[in-house]
Amino acid sequence: MSPATAKRNSVTPIFAALGDETRLRLVARLSAGDQMSIRRLTEGTAVTRQAVTRHLEVLEEAGLVRGIRRGRERLWKIEPRRIDLARRSLAEISRWWDKKLAALKAGIEE
Repeated sequence: MSPATAKRNSVTPIFAALGDETRLRLVARLSAGDQMSIRRLTEGTAVTRQAVTRHLEVLEEAGLVRGIRRGRERLWKIEPRRIDLARRSLAEISRWWDKKLAALKAGIEE
C-alpha cells in the first residue's frame, strides 16, 4: 500500500461519519467549544436521544468526538486533531485539483 493510499484510508472513517447530515450538525454544534450532554444536543430538534446517542457513537468510532462521564451523564466534546486531519486532507485534494485544472488550461491554451 502506498503512503498516499494509507493516508487516505486513515481519513476514510472521518468522511464516512461526516457524510450523514445529523452527524454533521452534531459536529457543528460541538465545534462551538462547549461540552454538551445528549439532552443539550437534542434540544430544539426532532431527533430522539437514542438516535443522537447512536450518531455520537459513530462519530466517536471515527475519532471525531469523545464522551466524558460526569456523574450520571456523559458530556461530549469535539476532537480537534481529527477535524484538523480532515481539513488538511481536503486542502491536499484541493491543491491536487488546482494542479490538474492548471495543466488542463495550459494544454487547451497551447
